[in-house]
Amino acid sequence: MNGKELAKALHSGERIYGTLVTSTSPKWIEVIEGINIDCVFIDTEHIPMDWNHLGWMCRTFKALGIAPIVRICRADPFEACRVLDMGSAGIVAAYIETAEEVKLLRGALKLRPLKGRKLQDLLAGRTRLEGKFAEYIEKFNEGRVLLVNIESTPAIEALDEILAVPGLDGVLIGPHDLSCSLGVPEQYDHPLVAEAFHTIITKARAKNIGVGVHNLPRTDQDIKWAQAGLNMILRLSDMTLFKQGLQNDLNTIRKALGDQTAAEKPREIII
Repeated sequence: MNGKELAKALHSGERIYGTLVTSTSPKWIEVIEGINIDCVFIDTEHIPMDWNHLGWMCRTFKALGIAPIVRICRADPFEACRVLDMGSAGIVAAYIETAEEVKLLRGALKLRPLKGRKLQDLLAGRTRLEGKFAEYIEKFNEGRVLLVNIESTPAIEALDEILAVPGLDGVLIGPHDLSCSLGVPEQYDHPLVAEAFHTIITKARAKNIGVGVHNLPRTDQDIKWAQAGLNMILRLSDMTLFKQGLQNDLNTIRKALGDQTAAEKPREIII
């Protein structure tokens, strides 16, 4: 799936599957290629990553037909342009709470190569693109996917304004930060969290904007919300799955050999 196909799927409601990749090993590309996923989520908010490594990862995944989506730390249009130039099919901006932040990102992903006062006038609605120039801008930015993280109560309060920004392709729920903002940290089945998920999914899909989630701990939670309309499932990460798999295997072996009591459930990895 390329960026154009990913954007189309987000808006149409087609389900998209992916995972978060933290490993920069070239061998990992071969592993991912055989899993049959649509996209990879590469995080630069929580994971320290060399820019050169990030560029090679994006270009390689793109060549394999797996859309690379990079999360940036904030609504920074310069940072967004930087990862696009490295080969990313799009970006996820962390912890968005206002429509103004989304507008800045719209300029970076949907209105390049415009800059300066002309871009500011367009974003403020004081002017508009017309004719051949409008066609040029649309073609120039085709396949660049704009997603924003919705992970706080202020973001939900401003959701109508956020979803009204032209060019937004999808919203990505951050369940850990959202549960903390709601005062029920890591209680993903809590009624307050369920109500927030329902609100985000309902409002986004009503506007034909994609909605996804990353890092729910259990598969039944992904299934539940996909059945409610969520259409982008980013399942855990290579780091989390390695930890869970190794922990379970070693606990099984230790128990069978009578070496020691199985270790307690490991603390959640927050990404």
